[in-house]
Amino acid sequence: MKITRDHYEALLAHAREDAPNECCGYMSLSDGVVREVFRGENTRKSPYGFEFSFEDTVAYTNLEEEFDVGLYHSHPRTEPAPSQQDRNVMQNWPGYLQVIVSLTHEPHVRAWWITDRGVEEEPIELA
Repeated sequence: MKITRDHYEALLAHAREDAPNECCGYMSLSDGVVREVFRGENTRKSPYGFEFSFEDTVAYTNLEEEFDVGLYHSHPRTEPAPSQQDRNVMQNWPGYLQVIVSLTHEPHVRAWWITDRGVEEEPIELA
């Protein structure tokens, strides 16, 4: 996945603003490049999980008509690796890139493909 510094910083800013709760959102991608980042609403309002609003779910589903879709959420207190809960939930979206924003130590972002066959990291390149 290629992402601009501005989009990368937008992910970090969203995570910081919603902390201590997890944030969530989505992005449009074309040829592996992030085109736009959209903030979502975590209706759980929890530091331990997230759930997209109905409106956000409709919006990112509609993006599929034109773009690849990435979903993101934050881990305010843990590393940006999929938890067991993430793995269970994200198997519902096997074609979507899963991006996790961590606020631990040095804030950073990692991306993952999560399917019923396992978890595979997607390299991130700042463009």
